[in-house]
Amino acid sequence: MSRPLERLGLAALRRMDPETAHGLALKALRRGLAPAPGPMTSDRLHTTLAGLSLPNPVGLAAGFDKNAEAIAPLARAGFGFLEVGAATPLAQPGNPRPRLFRLHEDAAAINRFGFNNDGMDAIGRRLKTAWAQIPVGLNLGANKTSPNRAADFATVMAHLCEDVDFATVNVSSPNTEKLRDLQGPAALAALLDGVMQVRGDTPVFLKIAPDLTDADIADIAVVARDAGVDAIIATNTTLSRDGLTSRNAQETGGLSGQPLFGRSTRVLAQLSAHTDIPLIGVGGVGSAEQAYAKIRAGASAVQLYTALVYGGLSLVQEIAAGLDALLARDGFANVREAVGRGRVDWL
Repeated sequence: MSRPLERLGLAALRRMDPETAHGLALKALRRGLAPAPGPMTSDRLHTTLAGLSLPNPVGLAAGFDKNAEAIAPLARAGFGFLEVGAATPLAQPGNPRPRLFRLHEDAAAINRFGFNNDGMDAIGRRLKTAWAQIPVGLNLGANKTSPNRAADFATVMAHLCEDVDFATVNVSSPNTEKLRDLQGPAALAALLDGVMQVRGDTPVFLKIAPDLTDADIADIAVVARDAGVDAIIATNTTLSRDGLTSRNAQETGGLSGQPLFGRSTRVLAQLSAHTDIPLIGVGGVGSAEQAYAKIRAGASAVQLYTALVYGGLSLVQEIAAGLDALLARDGFANVREAVGRGRVDWL
């Protein structure tokens, strides 16, 4: 798809209800109506993360392809890795609609989906037959009505660990009541222990919230180290509404997109100062410069999602190519050399 045609498509989608538009975008992907250059790579961009070989460090965040329906076309869109889900043991409808809101003036979105998904059995069948040249991971979630949410993560892990390249423990979504309570040190340690016992050889990542104190971040670093977590994703969406101007700014849910960039990058840098565990920077990545800033703050890789709503899938290629140029400009032979070089700017 040409860039002008993509812009026309984006303009049409933005006139629709956001969730309906997202569903149509996934259908278009499955029909091949998307950029498909294959994984973007170079000697500078190629890297490793938790033992996984990434053609480039630009990944797709969880939530875009909740039900693993478009893995093959997404894998050809230029990403270095994908994360699908979140998957819960049982299928669930999530929260009532409307539950996704664009904030055009802020280049942001608010969602309160509540882990709507087809359940681990249906998602597992798709993962078994999916084809991708790049690593594909799964975000693990818990059912809203579960009597033991911590156990749900281990249940999904045990069921699907052989079908993915990594799995992410997501205790940081603000849209399932009391889920973030599982980020407390004792609760998180117990939850991670259950997941690690059934993971086999699959790397386990941990996704944290941006709404954490310095003490919270230090505690999470210790728990993640003791549990043997392979990477930490920083961060999920925020409950903050600071500085927003859009009319949907006070909708309930997690805020993503440009307003999250500073907050999430500060948490990333603080976490980087506490741990040697590889970090993945998420939150407000919409340009090569922002991806590079996350890397310099301490991220070994980055993920994006909301920026695609406004910039389309061609943005992935632009960010990867721009990141390559920025690394070359600053004399780095590969992305690993740049990790953490600008951390002090965020502390």
